[in-house]
Order: sequence, then structure tokens, then C-alpha cells
Amino acid sequence: MQDFTGVPCVADLVAMREAMAALGGEPALIDAWRPVELVIDYSVIADHFGSPTAFGRNVELEYRRNRERYQFLRWGQSALRNLRVVPPGTGICHQVNLEHLARVVFAEDGTAFPDALVGTDSHTPMINGLGVLGWGVGGIEAEAAMLGRPVSMLIPKVVGVRLTGALPEGSTATDLVLTIAERLRQHGVVGAFVEFYGPGVAEVPLATRAALWETNDVLG
Repeated sequence: MQDFTGVPCVADLVAMREAMAALGGEPALIDAWRPVELVIDYSVIADHFGSPTAFGRNVELEYRRNRERYQFLRWGQSALRNLRVVPPGTGICHQVNLEHLARVVFAEDGTAFPDALVGTDSHTPMINGLGVLGWGVGGIEAEAAMLGRPVSMLIPKVVGVRLTGALPEGSTATDLVLTIAERLRQHGVVGAFVEFYGPGVAEVPLATRAALWETNDVLG
């Protein structure tokens, strides 16, 4: 989760705990039952730039402006057993997920199974470039997943894109993304799984694959 939807989700769980206590139940039963990572990136403002000290000064201002908010999230991380908060200044949500958080394969109780996630950032599908199935959802669906409840959806159609050859010298990942997005728009592809296959897939490095999955966001 990014912080704009993540903070309200944590606040909702706190409210549920208070309601559970008021009803005479056990508040600790309201918990994050699945691993949850909350990346603080949406609220960061670049007040300073163009100098070696700009990054540190911006992060310092960020903590000063949102002190109470981060104190609340730090408490949430200690109170909810599966919540981990990634502090500001680490990077943007989907990049942090790609480089640090994605597990690719989970192991629990002696059983291994493929990693998958639901995310509240529109760029969630970028993680598909690493072979992890990512699906963008809203805050309510994210809360359901946090509480161990299933997230239901209509199974979308799957559109295949066959890649052959390799990118010519001088071309960029952006060129590839915009070209494929244009082709998919011509076919009216919206709200579908797009699966890339063919001999050209092996010629696309991870960074380019991640950019390619941004096609999902370009198409809406």
C-alpha cells in the first residue's frame, strides 16, 4: 500500500479494535493476517533541489511536517503483527516493491507457493515483470486482504502479445511501451490480463519488462 490509502486502512483496523473492546471481545483478534507493506512515498515534497544536501533536507522536512502521522504508523507497525512500514526517502512504491519487498516464492509451514499481491498503487502490475502476479485494488479490498478475507473479482479475459526479435540500437523501454500501448488501444484492450510470450521475451531485461507492465497503467 502507498500512504494515501494505507493510513486510512490502519486507522480502520484501530477503530475495529476499539469496537471489539466495547463489545467485550478480544481486540487483538483484529489484526493484519497477511503480510502488509506500507510504503510512504505519495506525500514527499521536493522543497530543495540541485544540491548534494537536497535529499537529506527534504526528508527532514517530511518528518517534521508529518510527525504525528508517522508516530501513528510506527505504533501500527508494533501493534499489528504483519504490518511493515517503509519510511519516506526510500523510493516510490512500486519500485521499492520490485527491488526490495517482492518474495517471488513464499514458504510457510513447510509449504512453498508463488508470491502474489494486491496493491493500492496504480502501478502495482509492474511487479509482473518479476513473475509475481500483482493486481491493483482499492482501499476496501486491501483491508479485506489484510484481515485474511478473500478479494473477489470477475476473471478478466487474457490478451496475448507475442514478442519476437530484440529492440534496435538507440531505442528505449519507453519506445517499446508506447508502441505496444498503441497496438493494444487499437484492439480496445481495457481491464484485461496482458500476457507477453514468444522468443523475444528472453531479449527483454527486467528493467524493461517492468516498464512494459506499465502498459497496464497507460491503458487504464
